[in-house]
Amino acid sequence: MKSLFTVLFLFMVQVFSAQEETYANGIFGFEENKPQKIFTDWTRIRREPNVNAEVLDSLQSNQQILILKKEDAVLKLGERSSNWFKISYQKGDRTSEGYVWGGNLSVGYRNKNGFDFLFGLSKTVDRKDKKFKDTYRQNVASIKVIENNTLVDEVFFDTGSGESLNFAVFSIESGHQLQNVELTLKAAVSGEACGIAAYTQYLVFRNKKLIALPQLMNVADAGIFYHSENFVFPNDKGGLPNTFILKTEEMEQNEDTGKEKVSRSSKAYLWDGNYYKMK
Repeated sequence: MKSLFTVLFLFMVQVFSAQEETYANGIFGFEENKPQKIFTDWTRIRREPNVNAEVLDSLQSNQQILILKKEDAVLKLGERSSNWFKISYQKGDRTSEGYVWGGNLSVGYRNKNGFDFLFGLSKTVDRKDKKFKDTYRQNVASIKVIENNTLVDEVFFDTGSGESLNFAVFSIESGHQLQNVELTLKAAVSGEACGIAAYTQYLVFRNKKLIALPQLMNVADAGIFYHSENFVFPNDKGGLPNTFILKTEEMEQNEDTGKEKVSRSSKAYLWDGNYYKMK
Protein backbone atom coordinates (compact mmCIF):
# COMPACT_ATOMS: atom_id res chain seq x y z
CA MET A 1 0.00 0.00 0.00
CA LYS A 2 2.82 2.37 0.89
CA SER A 3 4.46 1.81 -2.50
CA LEU A 4 1.10 2.47 -4.21
CA PHE A 5 0.79 5.85 -2.48
CA THR A 6 4.36 6.64 -3.50
CA VAL A 7 3.61 5.85 -7.14
CA LEU A 8 0.43 7.96 -7.05
CA PHE A 9 2.29 10.84 -5.43
CA LEU A 10 5.03 10.78 -8.07
CA PHE A 11 2.41 10.61 -10.81
CA MET A 12 0.63 13.70 -9.46
CA VAL A 13 3.94 15.57 -9.25
CA GLN A 14 4.63 14.74 -12.89
CA VAL A 15 1.15 15.89 -13.93
CA PHE A 16 1.44 19.24 -12.16
CA SER A 17 4.98 19.71 -13.44
CA ALA A 18 3.78 19.17 -17.00
CA GLN A 19 0.97 21.66 -16.49
CA GLU A 20 3.42 24.27 -15.25
CA GLU A 21 5.94 23.78 -18.08
CA THR A 22 7.10 27.15 -19.35
CA TYR A 23 7.41 27.95 -23.04
CA ALA A 24 9.34 30.85 -24.51
CA ASN A 25 7.59 33.70 -26.32
CA GLY A 26 8.24 33.43 -30.05
CA ILE A 27 9.69 36.92 -30.37
CA PHE A 28 12.71 35.79 -28.33
CA GLY A 29 13.56 32.94 -30.69
CA PHE A 30 16.93 34.38 -31.72
CA GLU A 31 18.95 32.46 -34.29
CA GLU A 32 22.32 30.94 -33.51
CA ASN A 33 25.43 32.46 -35.13
CA LYS A 34 23.58 35.74 -35.68
CA PRO A 35 24.40 39.15 -34.15
CA GLN A 36 22.01 40.70 -31.64
CA LYS A 37 21.99 43.72 -29.31
CA ILE A 38 21.51 44.22 -25.59
CA PHE A 39 18.26 46.08 -24.89
CA THR A 40 18.00 46.69 -21.15
CA ASP A 41 20.11 49.45 -19.59
CA TRP A 42 22.48 46.96 -17.97
CA THR A 43 22.36 43.19 -18.50
CA ARG A 44 24.18 40.62 -16.36
CA ILE A 45 26.28 38.01 -18.13
CA ARG A 46 26.39 34.76 -16.14
CA ARG A 47 28.65 31.73 -16.01
CA GLU A 48 25.71 29.31 -16.45
CA PRO A 49 22.18 29.67 -17.91
CA ASN A 50 20.65 30.27 -14.51
CA VAL A 51 19.49 33.38 -12.68
CA ASN A 52 21.44 32.26 -9.61
CA ALA A 53 24.70 31.60 -11.49
CA GLU A 54 27.82 33.69 -10.94
CA VAL A 55 27.83 37.08 -12.67
CA LEU A 56 30.83 37.37 -14.98
CA ASP A 57 30.18 40.77 -16.49
CA SER A 58 27.52 43.34 -17.33
CA LEU A 59 26.78 44.89 -20.71
CA GLN A 60 24.95 48.11 -21.42
CA SER A 61 22.19 48.84 -23.92
CA ASN A 62 23.22 48.75 -27.60
CA GLN A 63 26.21 46.44 -27.01
CA GLN A 64 26.43 44.04 -29.94
CA ILE A 65 26.75 40.35 -29.14
CA LEU A 66 26.83 37.10 -31.11
CA ILE A 67 24.33 34.34 -30.35
CA LEU A 68 26.29 31.08 -30.06
CA LYS A 69 23.66 28.66 -28.77
CA LYS A 70 20.09 28.59 -27.52
CA GLU A 71 19.88 26.71 -24.22
CA ASP A 72 16.93 24.54 -23.17
CA ALA A 73 16.53 26.48 -19.91
CA VAL A 74 13.58 28.92 -19.98
CA LEU A 75 12.97 31.74 -17.50
CA LYS A 76 9.64 33.56 -17.15
CA LEU A 77 9.47 37.04 -15.63
CA GLY A 78 5.97 38.46 -15.60
CA GLU A 79 4.51 37.86 -19.07
CA ARG A 80 7.96 37.67 -20.69
CA SER A 81 9.29 34.18 -21.21
CA SER A 82 12.57 33.34 -22.94
CA ASN A 83 15.35 30.83 -23.29
CA TRP A 84 18.85 31.53 -22.07
CA PHE A 85 21.49 32.04 -24.75
CA LYS A 86 25.22 31.43 -24.80
CA ILE A 87 26.85 34.51 -26.34
CA SER A 88 30.22 36.01 -27.19
CA TYR A 89 30.99 39.71 -27.15
CA GLN A 90 33.87 42.14 -27.58
CA LYS A 91 35.10 44.58 -24.96
CA GLY A 92 38.14 46.45 -26.15
CA ASP A 93 40.62 43.85 -27.42
CA ARG A 94 39.08 41.05 -25.36
CA THR A 95 36.48 38.53 -26.58
CA SER A 96 34.44 36.89 -23.82
CA GLU A 97 31.64 34.36 -23.51
CA GLY A 98 28.78 33.85 -21.09
CA TYR A 99 25.02 33.40 -20.79
CA VAL A 100 22.25 35.98 -21.09
CA TRP A 101 18.48 35.76 -20.68
CA GLY A 102 16.81 36.44 -24.03
CA GLY A 103 14.24 38.83 -22.57
CA ASN A 104 17.06 41.35 -22.06
CA LEU A 105 17.89 41.41 -25.78
CA SER A 106 16.42 43.64 -28.47
CA VAL A 107 13.51 42.20 -30.37
CA GLY A 108 14.67 44.31 -33.32
CA TYR A 109 17.18 47.04 -34.06
CA ARG A 110 17.89 49.47 -36.89
CA ASN A 111 20.42 52.18 -37.72
CA LYS A 112 19.68 55.35 -39.66
CA ASN A 113 21.39 58.75 -40.01
CA GLY A 114 23.87 57.98 -37.22
CA PHE A 115 21.21 56.86 -34.74
CA ASP A 116 20.62 53.37 -33.35
CA PHE A 117 16.98 52.44 -32.76
CA LEU A 118 16.24 49.50 -30.45
CA PHE A 119 12.89 47.76 -29.90
CA GLY A 120 12.42 45.55 -26.87
CA LEU A 121 10.28 44.66 -23.85
CA SER A 122 11.19 46.11 -20.50
CA LYS A 123 8.66 44.81 -17.96
CA THR A 124 5.19 43.48 -17.10
CA VAL A 125 2.76 45.64 -15.12
CA ASP A 126 -0.76 45.25 -13.68
CA ARG A 127 -3.44 47.39 -15.32
CA LYS A 128 -6.91 48.08 -13.93
CA ASP A 129 -9.94 47.39 -16.09
CA LYS A 130 -12.48 50.01 -15.03
CA LYS A 131 -15.31 48.40 -16.98
CA PHE A 132 -14.99 44.94 -15.42
CA LYS A 133 -13.40 46.18 -12.18
CA ASP A 134 -10.54 43.74 -12.50
CA THR A 135 -6.79 43.76 -13.09
CA TYR A 136 -4.87 42.22 -15.95
CA ARG A 137 -1.20 41.77 -16.85
CA GLN A 138 0.26 43.94 -19.59
CA ASN A 139 3.69 43.87 -21.20
CA VAL A 140 5.40 47.21 -21.66
CA ALA A 141 7.71 47.71 -24.63
CA SER A 142 9.79 50.67 -25.66
CA ILE A 143 11.81 52.15 -28.50
CA LYS A 144 15.21 53.58 -27.59
CA VAL A 145 17.17 56.12 -29.63
CA ILE A 146 20.92 55.93 -29.07
CA GLU A 147 23.61 58.21 -30.47
CA ASN A 148 27.29 57.43 -29.83
CA ASN A 149 26.18 54.87 -27.19
CA THR A 150 24.24 57.56 -25.31
CA LEU A 151 20.48 57.30 -24.82
CA VAL A 152 18.85 60.41 -26.31
CA ASP A 153 15.18 59.39 -26.08
CA GLU A 154 12.89 56.49 -25.15
CA VAL A 155 9.13 56.00 -25.53
CA PHE A 156 7.12 53.27 -23.76
CA PHE A 157 3.90 51.57 -24.93
CA ASP A 158 1.77 48.51 -24.07
CA THR A 159 1.96 45.29 -26.08
CA GLY A 160 -0.66 43.00 -24.54
CA SER A 161 -0.06 39.73 -22.71
CA GLY A 162 2.43 36.95 -23.42
CA GLU A 163 -0.02 35.41 -25.92
CA SER A 164 0.59 38.39 -28.24
CA LEU A 165 4.35 37.84 -28.33
CA ASN A 166 4.73 35.16 -31.01
CA PHE A 167 5.84 37.42 -33.84
CA ALA A 168 7.42 40.86 -34.03
CA VAL A 169 8.15 43.46 -36.71
CA PHE A 170 10.44 46.46 -36.41
CA SER A 171 11.08 48.67 -39.41
CA ILE A 172 12.04 52.17 -40.47
CA GLU A 173 9.73 53.84 -42.97
CA SER A 174 9.79 57.21 -44.68
CA GLY A 175 8.48 60.33 -42.98
CA HIS A 176 5.18 59.71 -44.83
CA GLN A 177 5.40 63.34 -46.01
CA LEU A 178 4.62 64.72 -42.57
CA GLN A 179 6.18 68.13 -41.99
CA ASN A 180 9.54 68.15 -40.15
CA VAL A 181 9.47 64.37 -39.68
CA GLU A 182 12.79 62.69 -40.49
CA LEU A 183 11.51 59.11 -40.43
CA THR A 184 8.79 56.84 -39.08
CA LEU A 185 9.32 53.73 -36.96
CA LYS A 186 6.91 50.80 -36.91
CA ALA A 187 6.94 48.25 -34.07
CA ALA A 188 4.39 45.43 -33.98
CA VAL A 189 3.72 42.23 -32.04
CA SER A 190 1.13 39.54 -32.70
CA GLY A 191 -0.01 36.09 -31.63
CA GLU A 192 -0.82 33.01 -33.68
CA ALA A 193 -4.20 31.99 -32.25
CA CYS A 194 -7.73 33.26 -32.93
CA GLY A 195 -8.89 36.02 -30.63
CA ILE A 196 -5.34 37.13 -29.73
CA ALA A 197 -4.80 40.83 -30.35
CA ALA A 198 -1.98 42.23 -32.47
CA TYR A 199 -0.58 45.66 -31.58
CA THR A 200 1.14 48.12 -33.92
CA GLN A 201 2.89 51.23 -32.68
CA TYR A 202 4.02 53.99 -35.05
CA LEU A 203 6.46 56.62 -33.84
CA VAL A 204 7.73 59.66 -35.73
CA PHE A 205 11.28 60.92 -35.20
CA ARG A 206 12.27 64.57 -35.33
CA ASN A 207 14.98 66.67 -33.62
CA LYS A 208 16.21 63.64 -31.65
CA LYS A 209 12.74 63.06 -30.22
CA LEU A 210 10.25 60.22 -30.65
CA ILE A 211 6.53 60.95 -30.74
CA ALA A 212 4.13 58.00 -30.45
CA LEU A 213 1.03 58.05 -32.64
CA PRO A 214 -2.21 56.41 -31.42
CA GLN A 215 -1.68 52.67 -31.06
CA LEU A 216 -3.36 50.31 -33.52
CA MET A 217 -5.02 47.06 -32.46
CA ASN A 218 -6.21 44.22 -34.69
CA VAL A 219 -7.98 41.04 -33.64
CA ALA A 220 -9.97 38.33 -35.40
CA ASP A 221 -11.82 35.17 -34.38
CA ALA A 222 -12.27 32.49 -37.07
CA GLY A 223 -14.43 34.56 -39.40
CA ILE A 224 -17.00 35.28 -36.69
CA PHE A 225 -15.59 38.61 -35.64
CA TYR A 226 -12.78 40.97 -36.52
CA HIS A 227 -11.63 44.45 -35.56
CA SER A 228 -9.01 46.19 -37.70
CA GLU A 229 -7.26 49.55 -37.44
CA ASN A 230 -4.82 51.18 -39.85
CA PHE A 231 -3.43 54.57 -40.77
CA VAL A 232 -3.66 56.41 -44.06
CA PHE A 233 -0.67 58.75 -44.33
CA PRO A 234 -0.28 61.73 -46.71
CA ASN A 235 1.80 59.69 -49.16
CA ASP A 236 -0.78 56.87 -49.26
CA LYS A 237 -3.56 56.73 -51.81
CA GLY A 238 -6.29 59.03 -50.58
CA GLY A 239 -3.97 60.75 -48.08
CA LEU A 240 -4.27 64.43 -47.18
CA PRO A 241 -1.38 66.93 -46.64
CA ASN A 242 -0.02 66.86 -43.06
CA THR A 243 -2.90 64.66 -41.96
CA PHE A 244 -3.00 61.02 -41.00
CA ILE A 245 -6.30 59.17 -40.79
CA LEU A 246 -7.15 56.31 -38.44
CA LYS A 247 -9.52 53.93 -40.20
CA THR A 248 -11.42 51.32 -38.19
CA GLU A 249 -13.46 48.41 -39.52
CA GLU A 250 -15.43 45.83 -37.55
CA MET A 251 -17.34 42.75 -38.63
CA GLU A 252 -19.58 40.55 -36.51
CA GLN A 253 -21.43 37.49 -37.75
CA ASN A 254 -24.93 36.74 -36.44
CA GLU A 255 -24.84 33.26 -34.88
CA ASP A 256 -28.44 32.50 -35.89
CA THR A 257 -28.61 33.84 -39.46
CA GLY A 258 -24.93 33.77 -40.43
CA LYS A 259 -25.23 37.30 -41.81
CA GLU A 260 -22.28 39.63 -41.38
CA LYS A 261 -22.63 43.14 -40.04
CA VAL A 262 -19.78 45.44 -41.04
CA SER A 263 -19.20 48.91 -39.62
CA ARG A 264 -16.54 51.45 -40.58
CA SER A 265 -15.35 54.69 -39.04
CA SER A 266 -12.44 57.11 -39.34
CA LYS A 267 -10.67 59.81 -37.35
CA ALA A 268 -8.43 62.47 -38.85
CA TYR A 269 -5.38 63.83 -37.02
CA LEU A 270 -3.67 67.05 -38.06
CA TRP A 271 0.14 67.17 -37.81
CA ASP A 272 1.47 70.71 -37.26
CA GLY A 273 5.17 69.89 -37.63
CA ASN A 274 5.64 69.25 -33.91
CA TYR A 275 2.71 67.18 -32.69
CA TYR A 276 -0.74 65.97 -33.70
CA LYS A 277 -4.30 66.75 -32.70
CA MET A 278 -7.68 65.45 -33.76
CA LYS A 279 -9.27 67.52 -36.54
